[in-house]
Amino acid sequence: MPLLGPPTPTCVLTSTAPPSTTAGHATDRYVEIGSFTKVLTGRALTRLASADILTLDDPVDRWLPAAPSGTGITLRGLAEHTSGLPRLPPGLGGGRDPYAPFDAEALQALLPRLTDIAVRPPGGEPEYSNLGYAVLGAALEKAAGLPYEELLSAYVLEPLGVREITARPDPALRLLAPGRLGRPRRPWTTTGAILPAGGLWATPRAVADTLTRLVLDGRLGPPSPSWQRSGTLHWHNGATRHASLFAGAAADGRWVVVHRLNGSPGGTDQLGARMLKGT
Repeated sequence: MPLLGPPTPTCVLTSTAPPSTTAGHATDRYVEIGSFTKVLTGRALTRLASADILTLDDPVDRWLPAAPSGTGITLRGLAEHTSGLPRLPPGLGGGRDPYAPFDAEALQALLPRLTDIAVRPPGGEPEYSNLGYAVLGAALEKAAGLPYEELLSAYVLEPLGVREITARPDPALRLLAPGRLGRPRRPWTTTGAILPAGGLWATPRAVADTLTRLVLDGRLGPPSPSWQRSGTLHWHNGATRHASLFAGAAADGRWVVVHRLNGSPGGTDQLGARMLKGT
């Protein structure tokens, strides 16, 4: 008999049915949300702009002087993935914990090279960039005078009334992907410079609250530049090595959140999109 792979715990929340969980997933356990973190970083940007602390079109070197002047890279461009920066920091290590070496010092050392490492001219075609969001997060920290987690709490999470989102959940409350023998798989270290790009953890119910309150209720203003858009649909996904997420909301009030452990990111996106379409 062929060996069975590890299970795929799945959690689904929608506007049309009670929450559904399989294979040990749960709505109230903290899971990695990957790049859905960018939605919150982008909202922090617009909130700081609303408070007249910065403007969306500030050049990056206004807040990070180590960056070259005159690059054409703006905070808006970083949020919209039009900065021209590559997807990942150059030389990022592989292995089991690739982001661990990319700390604040590594990012600071990279800033003078932004022009050299760019793969597109700024302001042109989008180039999805985790590095860009790491730079954006560092700029927001300088502008607000607060570490990322504190500015996120003060400007986004507390005003939004969402509590179950953090970079450092209690290990007893985390839900990790199960391996073949049932042992939990080790998550990546994402509390360094990459945090604003994809390092947050949340409960699935907190993701649903974030989605509906930001997109459908408009509690903190119009959706930020971080959201992906398809017609009237606002959505974002996220993935780490062993976790993937899709969250989307349509203008007519339909919404869905899908989180899976061990499942492929593409499969998670497809499941979420099908549920939004009602097929």
